[in-house]
Amino acid sequence: MRWYHYLAYFFGGAFLANAIPHFVSGVCGHPFQSPFASPPGEGLSSAAINVLWGFFNLVAAYLLLCRSGSFDSRKTLHALVLGAGVLTMSLMLAHTFGRFYGGL
Repeated sequence: MRWYHYLAYFFGGAFLANAIPHFVSGVCGHPFQSPFASPPGEGLSSAAINVLWGFFNLVAAYLLLCRSGSFDSRKTLHALVLGAGVLTMSLMLAHTFGRFYGGL
C-alpha cells in the first residue's frame, strides 16, 4: 500500500462523517447549516439542499474508500485510519454545530 491510499481512507472517513448530519436532516425535512447557506456554514439550507450535499459526501466517501487502493475493513490499519477520519471530522462538526445547538 502506498501512503496516499491511507490519506484517501482518512478523508473517506471524514466525508462519511460529514454526510450523516446533512443527509439525515434533509431526509427528516429539517433545514440545516451547509456551505451553500448565507452566511456559509452558519445560515440554514433547505432540506433538499442538505440531501444533495449529504449524498455528494457519500459519493466522495465511496470513491475515496472503494476506488483508491484496496480498502479492506478486516485490516486493522485500514479500519483505524478510516476511524481516525470519522473521529476527526465528527469532533470538528460537534464543535462547529455545537455553537448553534448548545453543544461544545
